[in-house]
Amino acid sequence: MINAKLLQRVVEASNDGIVVAEQEGDDNILIYANPAFQRLTGYQVDDILYQDCRFLQNGDRDQPGLAAIREAIQNGHPCRQVLRNYRQDATAFWNELSITPVFNEADQLTYFIGIQRDVSTEVETQNRVRELEAEVAELKHQLAQLQNKA
Repeated sequence: MINAKLLQRVVEASNDGIVVAEQEGDDNILIYANPAFQRLTGYQVDDILYQDCRFLQNGDRDQPGLAAIREAIQNGHPCRQVLRNYRQDATAFWNELSITPVFNEADQLTYFIGIQRDVSTEVETQNRVRELEAEVAELKHQLAQLQNKA
């Protein structure tokens, strides 16, 4: 079995943000965040502990992925979604969030583990590819119209 000190070093060395949230009714109160979470979001760990993790949405709560996360939390299921989150300086970033429930010995949901990765570059690249595909489709349409007139 892995010892607690090694596990702590592994989690703190991770490049992905890792948080642990305690389940309290409809709230998920952060009780741990690793250093990568701080680098990803710009929030000091001491400033976000014991807060609900919704602060990362900065009021942007109508995102489709949030409904899937709420449902997974309510049902105690794992979930992975890409969300638009906001750093402490209010800049947006695309966050691939993977949540996993943790149950106690009595099979009661007690915590969620959240693993976060900044996927902004990937999302922006996908968006740009879609824009270029739409432009190419429009140019093909215009070309076909010109050929039909000729």
